[in-house]
Amino acid sequence: MVVVQTSFLGDMVLTTPLLASLAERGPVDVVATPAAAPLLANHPAVREVIVYDKRRADSGVLGMTRMAGRLRARNYTTAYMAQGSVRSGALALVAGIPERVGFAGSAGRHFYTRRVVPFENMHHAARLLSLADGPRAASTQLLRPKLYPGPGETAAVDRFLRENGVRLGDRLVALAPGSVWATKRWPYFPELAAALSRSEPDARVVVLGSEADSVLEQAIVSTTDAGGVNAAGSLSLLESAALLSRCVLLVSNDSLPLHLASAMDVPTLAVFGPTVPEFGFGPLAERSVVAGRTDLACRPCHPHGPARCPLGHWRCMREITVDYALALARDLLSPDTL
Repeated sequence: MVVVQTSFLGDMVLTTPLLASLAERGPVDVVATPAAAPLLANHPAVREVIVYDKRRADSGVLGMTRMAGRLRARNYTTAYMAQGSVRSGALALVAGIPERVGFAGSAGRHFYTRRVVPFENMHHAARLLSLADGPRAASTQLLRPKLYPGPGETAAVDRFLRENGVRLGDRLVALAPGSVWATKRWPYFPELAAALSRSEPDARVVVLGSEADSVLEQAIVSTTDAGGVNAAGSLSLLESAALLSRCVLLVSNDSLPLHLASAMDVPTLAVFGPTVPEFGFGPLAERSVVAGRTDLACRPCHPHGPARCPLGHWRCMREITVDYALALARDLLSPDTL
């Protein structure tokens, strides 16, 4: 069987419970983008990752046809459409896969032979799992995604921390201030880093993100008194997951690091502004809490987060105060909650 997941990186992380469930029935291959494929390295539920570069090398009708030929040669009997676009549905059809399972509301639903209607307000991991198991209640443990950094990733993180003066036993608090969507970026990460440095003097702040966020991340690191570490653009996705496994807390926007932390079961403070956890993308770590304004009639305003606030005030993020976030973070850091 094959799972087609060519959506965002966080979606791939949240697909891993589906992969684990399917692997109990037989070998599972995954069609993934070049960016997401490395997330599945070492994953025990995955036999093979088939890279589909739909934006470049495999773009257009010719690229899709070539990929369909590769899939056809593998004689899959079932495709699970974790990404529901028309292109993905057409890919499975042209590949000659007889059973194509996807969501009833997907754009590509007309290409499916079986359509699943998920329950309302399900976590996205549960929605994806329902492709295999049907819409049903599932425990948080069953829904929690899993990633498997290998010895190479562990060694890379050891080296990175050593080069940045982090000693074995240091308490690491990770901050992830970035997001593809501008309105999902909580603006007070530098102030929170400074407050954590003062209130938790034995903690070292580590800032995670892409190279595009490096200026912001360096600004955050500069506010810390205990020698913060800027990991922007320095680590691969699995290396970032390995680093998070060393941390006692992650503070993150509604973005990929939140899901990496869920996969590594790292205590998480998730900051939600224009979006809400009810969309299905909240934290799944055993110990987690969401910071967000629940009293704004304009929230949520967008499924992903618009480029700018439609009303111009951005209260959903500006009014999540540093003191409020610090209190939630310190509660997660408290020995009484461990």
